[in-house]
Amino acid sequence: MSRYVDKNPRVRKPDWLRLRLPTGAGYETVRSLIGASALHTVCREAKCPNQWECFARHTATFLIMGPRCTRNCRFCAVEQGPSGPPDPDEPSRVAEAAFSLGLRYVVVTSVTRDDLPDGGAALFAATVEKIREKIADVLVEILIPDFEGRKESLLTVFEACPDVLNHNIETVERLYPSVRPGAAYARSLQILRMAKGCDASFPVKSGLMLGLGESPEEIHKTLEDLLEAGCTLLTMGQYLQPSADHLPVHRFVHPEEFEDWKETALAMGFSRVASAPLVRSSYHAEDLFSEGE
Repeated sequence: MSRYVDKNPRVRKPDWLRLRLPTGAGYETVRSLIGASALHTVCREAKCPNQWECFARHTATFLIMGPRCTRNCRFCAVEQGPSGPPDPDEPSRVAEAAFSLGLRYVVVTSVTRDDLPDGGAALFAATVEKIREKIADVLVEILIPDFEGRKESLLTVFEACPDVLNHNIETVERLYPSVRPGAAYARSLQILRMAKGCDASFPVKSGLMLGLGESPEEIHKTLEDLLEAGCTLLTMGQYLQPSADHLPVHRFVHPEEFEDWKETALAMGFSRVASAPLVRSSYHAEDLFSEGE
């Protein structure tokens, strides 16, 4: 990777990360609908840089089981702290909102709920089922936590027959203690491995952030590990510091390097790859799923 160059973490944000916000009524329409439905999106809770574009396009990634997480990942803007019990009516409200937005491809994720016996797997399954009841011929992608490695939770989710199962590896193994305390690199790989084991033809997806201090060799090793675990769909994007309380950006990765990594990943055996500074795991998810079909 000849374009790998360390940069001063205090350097100003490069031009390729400066966004022109969309205009029009679409953003406010989606924001109002989500609020009126008492729902949450990862777009807003995680301070995604693409939220204005996605809302303007009448798309959103639903965040179920509340806006607070039981873990405290150092890269993530989602608040950490106690959460109440899941709302049993939430799956129906997600389905209604997706229907109102005219979505044909729905992405559902959640906070991590280690306080729940099944990690929230039953609510994931109920949400998929309600969406299918409400919208004919819909495609549903779920982005799940690691369920603390419980296979029974993964099977609960699989019984609802989502179209894509996504679990993000997020970063390289060496950085897990500082980036993802409470998570485990091997456990995340095992979740992907178990998912592929349920159905070898099932699309399994994962995502990786760059710019946290990883080396090219570590990125390559992580891609090898993901392939071995059965991952076929891959997203790679730039880590952006949500606040001064989160990990600083180690470097800003040039768009050409992201393109290099895309070519490398495809050559290694991934079937579809989205790799660019502003790519996120659910950004244009339908495009990645349908690419080449």
